[in-house]
Amino acid sequence: MAAEPRRNVVRRLLSVLATFDTVTPTQSLTEIAARTELPLPTAHRFLAELTTGGWLERLPDGRYRVGLRLWKLGTLAPSYRNLRELALPYMQDLQHATRESVQLAVLDGRTALCVENINGVRSVSTMSRIGGRLPLHATGTGKVLLAAAGTELLKALAEKGFRRFTRYTIIEPGRLARNLAAVRDEQVAFSREEMTLGACSVASPVTGESGEVIAAVSIVAHSSVDIDRLAFAVRTAASGISRQTRLL
Repeated sequence: MAAEPRRNVVRRLLSVLATFDTVTPTQSLTEIAARTELPLPTAHRFLAELTTGGWLERLPDGRYRVGLRLWKLGTLAPSYRNLRELALPYMQDLQHATRESVQLAVLDGRTALCVENINGVRSVSTMSRIGGRLPLHATGTGKVLLAAAGTELLKALAEKGFRRFTRYTIIEPGRLARNLAAVRDEQVAFSREEMTLGACSVASPVTGESGEVIAAVSIVAHSSVDIDRLAFAVRTAASGISRQTRLL
């Protein structure tokens, strides 16, 4: 008889995790309780357990998102695993040639999700880590992914308002739209101290079999580095990864 209550608890815990998706990457306690039809105290208890275990992460504003432990489990799925395995040799070559930090990110909801990161010899302080999330409007990888996502996502983000991280962050929708148009034309995106003072990045799209953008690869460096000179190397790495994805 004891097995049935345990199965019920497992089902309800899984129902909490199942509420997270690309449309709702972050949620409040009340939102999760409503979607799972759990009483607030029960939902709160489950969230505390999942957060303590690293399956979920509680944000400063009290909302919850998928935790690093659950994300690492998700990377065992063929899509992410194959992408990371294909990209890693090119990323390593890029890091070796430039000695800068290199990262690979994919679009996840309204943020860029870092799925691989290699710190360079001259690493700068960044907010990126494997499983970490980056804003789409203020980073090189984010701009590549946002440029490819279409106008609806840009409109949705603009309606919410863009966060200003530094005085260089582009928060004007029209100006950002023009910036993204250039990204689509040139197949390269720049972030010049828009996310972190003293840091800049350059990114290029990784495309799939049908030519759709499936990821972005970037270099993150000190702002003293001539980031324009690194654009060709990033585009070359992205092209190499893209060729490999088409062989799958």
